[in-house]
Amino acid sequence: MADIRIEDVIDEAGFRRIPPCADPGFDHRTCDHWEDAERGSKAARLAWLEPPRPAPASEPTARNAIDNPFLAERPAPPGVNPFAPSAGPSTMNPFLDGDRDEVPNLFAPAAVSQAVVDATAPRKLQLLSRGLALAGSYAKILTIDGEAAAYCQFGPLTAYPRAQRTRDLYPQLPDSPLPAVITCIATAAAARGQGLGLRLVAAVCEDLEARGFAAVEAYPEATARPDATSAATPAFWESAGFERAVDDLRFPVMRRELG
Repeated sequence: MADIRIEDVIDEAGFRRIPPCADPGFDHRTCDHWEDAERGSKAARLAWLEPPRPAPASEPTARNAIDNPFLAERPAPPGVNPFAPSAGPSTMNPFLDGDRDEVPNLFAPAAVSQAVVDATAPRKLQLLSRGLALAGSYAKILTIDGEAAAYCQFGPLTAYPRAQRTRDLYPQLPDSPLPAVITCIATAAAARGQGLGLRLVAAVCEDLEARGFAAVEAYPEATARPDATSAATPAFWESAGFERAVDDLRFPVMRRELG
């Protein structure tokens, strides 16, 4: 019997296991179509999979202390700026934004230590990890015997401006409470026909309910090729327990109440 597991994408190791898109022109690992309402793209951008290059260190340059061309030969007066705040503890005002280690804010909640990705992580991983410190990952993968076979991206509506823009087209949709959204669901070509996508969506819905969401929506493109849409088809969502909240011919809204 196959060993099927569903895992959160929370680090670079999990990110590297995201299965490729069926259409090689797209790439889940570099797509920002849903995160950027204006210029987001699904295109494969291999450079995004590499850590960002550090900015070159600037060379120190000789500089006159007084940048006045008429006083170029005149040295800067030594003195101290009497208007600059002192860094010494004797003059520290505990009500200002000073050294927080020495003067802690007794009314601020204690920081909760959560897993976060490094600033050098690939851009898409940083996007998927924005919720780690609050609620959890924005992506899951389904594996069969250790091999990734399906991928799902989801999260709060506020994380996906393009979903919000799509939703704004339909004023009949409920404004409160705002739903979570599933923006991407994909199964590797070799693993299709086994119900893995439905299994992964069910796990995502269970997770979103545990996070306190009352509903979840998806926005398929009904006229797109199956391998060109990130949000499957209306028929897929209906088989996952979703209903057509908006029966648009091109961009229907699929919605499922949770709980």
